[in-house]
Amino acid sequence: MHEAALTFDPHVEEDRTSTGIPHNKMGMWVFLCSEVMFFTGLIGSYIVLRYGSTWPDPKQTLNIWLTAANTFVLICSSVTMVKALEWIQRGNIAKSKLFMCLTLFGGSLFLSVQIYEYRHLLHHGFNPHVSLFGSTFYTMTGFHGFHVFCGVVCIAWCTGKLFLGKYTQEHHLGIETLGLYWHFVDLVWILLFAIVYLI
Repeated sequence: MHEAALTFDPHVEEDRTSTGIPHNKMGMWVFLCSEVMFFTGLIGSYIVLRYGSTWPDPKQTLNIWLTAANTFVLICSSVTMVKALEWIQRGNIAKSKLFMCLTLFGGSLFLSVQIYEYRHLLHHGFNPHVSLFGSTFYTMTGFHGFHVFCGVVCIAWCTGKLFLGKYTQEHHLGIETLGLYWHFVDLVWILLFAIVYLI
């Protein structure tokens, strides 16, 4: 075998599947399909329980405007993730670093506001065991919050790798794959916000 074929190049993208999609990205798509089924089950159960029993008005318990602002923050973090990928594809590493940091900040801020909301609700007696509404609210938003937390950890990891020069214009699959997950998390929250807080 030719000696050059044995040389390991850390900047070569991962081998692609028979579909032409890199293994990492294909794995993320499969994972997101399972997540769609997971959240569909949660949201479907919530709808069945809500319209099958007496349900309180969410606006009397939840802080709609605070959560709306927090939703805007998460949407903005999805935009900054797009810009981070766009700039690294153009070869502008400095701007990619900036937008990755902004994405990390947006995700962290979203989690901080959600923790503040939980503390406020628990302080005023709105516990998971207080009602069926409380149980479903904490289950759905809690699972989503856990997904955001995992995303923030991964964003921090990828941002660190970016600052260490591990990602380049030619090699940035990790950022692209992480972007798919982050956009999914944002989309799920928009649905949860509409169903749980507004309807």
